Amino acid sequence: MRTLLNIVWLVFAGFWMALGYAVAGIICCILIITIPFGIASFRIAMFALWPFGQKVVKRSDAGTGSCVGNAIWLVFAGIWLAIGHIVTGIALCITIIGIPFGIANFKLVPISLTPLGREIVPADDPRSFTVV
Repeated sequence: MRTLLNIVWLVFAGFWMALGYAVAGIICCILIITIPFGIASFRIAMFALWPFGQKVVKRSDAGTGSCVGNAIWLVFAGIWLAIGHIVTGIALCITIIGIPFGIANFKLVPISLTPLGREIVPADDPRSFTVV
């Protein structure tokens, strides 16, 4: 079932969201000092392509650096990516069939706002049973 949901997701929303993250990642990698943000953006792009069967968990070793980095990310890329998820989620929720995909889009908003200090794990991973 996850495979079917991921394929339908890829067609209706995943490709465009992953493309947005990839563009943000390329821009961040061009500006040498923001390479860590580019790496996080590419990681989330893969999650945006195939979100079903994966969860986002908080890393236990995240500290002040992640907090400062998330504040910088929020201003330059996070808010725009979150708006993209919200707009796409609303558009998908218009139809009954699209509601699960719209909800999946809304679940991507928190990681698009604060990607540093988070980790993407399989849904059956023991770490995924903790609250984000």
